[in-house]
Amino acid sequence: MLIASFKDYRVVAKMKLTDAQIKQLETDGFIIIPERFTQAEVAAIRSRLPQIFSQHHEANIIERNSGVVRTAMGLHLRDNLFAALVRHPRLIGPAQQLFGEPMYAQQVKVNVKAAFSGEMWQWHADFATHHEEDGVTLPRALNLHILLDEVTEFNGPLYFLPGSHRAGDHAAKLDNKTTSYTLWATDHARVREMAERGGIVAAKGRPGTMLIFHDTLIHGSPNNMSPWDRSIFSLIVNPVSNAYTAPTRPDYKHHRNLTPLEPLAEDCLETYVNRLRAPAA
Repeated sequence: MLIASFKDYRVVAKMKLTDAQIKQLETDGFIIIPERFTQAEVAAIRSRLPQIFSQHHEANIIERNSGVVRTAMGLHLRDNLFAALVRHPRLIGPAQQLFGEPMYAQQVKVNVKAAFSGEMWQWHADFATHHEEDGVTLPRALNLHILLDEVTEFNGPLYFLPGSHRAGDHAAKLDNKTTSYTLWATDHARVREMAERGGIVAAKGRPGTMLIFHDTLIHGSPNNMSPWDRSIFSLIVNPVSNAYTAPTRPDYKHHRNLTPLEPLAEDCLETYVNRLRAPAA
């Protein structure tokens, strides 16, 4: 690839992980990349959410008690901005670097914890659901997240158990009672074992911060008792060679389209950013 300027070099560099980041991902099972997306880009992403949340759509999962949206799924099929975002080179570049083979969008959503009422997510490793529900053979999927709000220790950050992705299979059972989203939750004994071995890390950061973590990393998040909302965009990618074999869940929970993701231009969100900047008529 011919790099014509220092600016071009910085663009390419932002698409790839450093050797140190790859090593940390292998060791801890996750990395946190501060402010990988600009505040203008985050504002453009957030601007699409009220319209999406207002839809009476089966892919909008509602909290039992508050009646607000807990997670909105299948977003790249419902909105053009998200159709571009799942192909953003800053988002999928690292996945292409790690996989070295074609990958598809397995799940696309925004998880929300509304101020004062946001529900917990049980301790879990995603592969348990992907394997039990979707027939995925190997734990090769990768989570790519973007923080859309300031995430602190107060408003329900993701909790990671470092190194738990290297501990083999985690015993899990289907939990359809704890919250409004059915999940294969990790056995508490395994959570205690992993926490005592490697501690717990809260994934905090400013809007635009990116989280990358493995399919077998145990994670969860507490209720949001704070007066501040917490929303996170989530793209899960999976190699086409490791695709589902049992399409039992709705498409919005595990997408059937195995077309490989190809990156768009670095400025693929610029149209949406410019719309926000345009003066009102």
